[in-house]
Amino acid sequence: MKIVAFISLTTILVVASFATLGLASDPSPLQDFCVAVEDAKSAVFVNGKVCKNPNMVVAEDFLLRGLNKPGNTSNPLGSRVTPVNVNQLPGLNTLGISAVRIDYAPNGLNPPHTHPRATEILVVLEGTLYVGFVTSNPANPALKNKLFTKYLYPGDVFVFPEGLIHFQFNVGKTNAVAFAGLSSQNPGVITIANAVFGSDPSINPAVLTKAFQVEKNVIDYLQAQFWWNID
Repeated sequence: MKIVAFISLTTILVVASFATLGLASDPSPLQDFCVAVEDAKSAVFVNGKVCKNPNMVVAEDFLLRGLNKPGNTSNPLGSRVTPVNVNQLPGLNTLGISAVRIDYAPNGLNPPHTHPRATEILVVLEGTLYVGFVTSNPANPALKNKLFTKYLYPGDVFVFPEGLIHFQFNVGKTNAVAFAGLSSQNPGVITIANAVFGSDPSINPAVLTKAFQVEKNVIDYLQAQFWWNID
C-alpha cells in the first residue's frame, strides 16, 4: 500500500510541476479543456487533435487507470515504457503535459533516444539507474558534444532537456521503476538506433558508411537486425 501511495503521489507531483511552472512546449489552451476526438472519427487533421463537443465530455475523458501495474520487460532491451499521452488519455489534449512509467529488468536499458517536443523530468521509485544526456553540437568544431551523467537512487530526480539524446540503464541487481513527466501532450520519441538502422525504407548504406566511417559490412549487419520498440 505504501508503494502504491508513493507512486500515486509521485505521479501527481511530476505532472503538477509542469502545469505550475508553465514550461510546456505546446501552445497554451484557449478554453478550459479540449478533450481529443479519435483521429479515425475526425473529419479533419490538425496540429494536435480535434476537440470533443464540451457538452459530451465526461469525467472518464480525464482518467486513466492501471499505471500501478508493471510493464512487460521480456524483450532484448529489458525495459518497457508505458505512456500516458493524448493518445491514451484524451483529456490531455491542449494541456501541454504527459507522463510515462518505465520498468527496467536488471541490466535493462531505455536506449539513447530523444523527445523532439518535450523536456522530461524523471523520478526514480525503485532500483539504481545510470542516466545521462548529450548536448547538441558545440559552436566550436574543435569541441565534442558533452555528456552529463548521474547514478540515481529512489527519490532522486533528473531532468533531460528538450530534444537532447538521453538514456537510462538499470545497473542494479533488482528491477527498477521510474516515472517521468513530459512538457507536451504528445512528446514523440526518436530511438536513435531504430531510426538510423531500422527505418523503412532503409537509409542507403553508402550514407551510413560515410557517416559512421565504418565498412559496409558493419552497416549491412546493423540494418539486418530487428530493432525493438519498447514504448
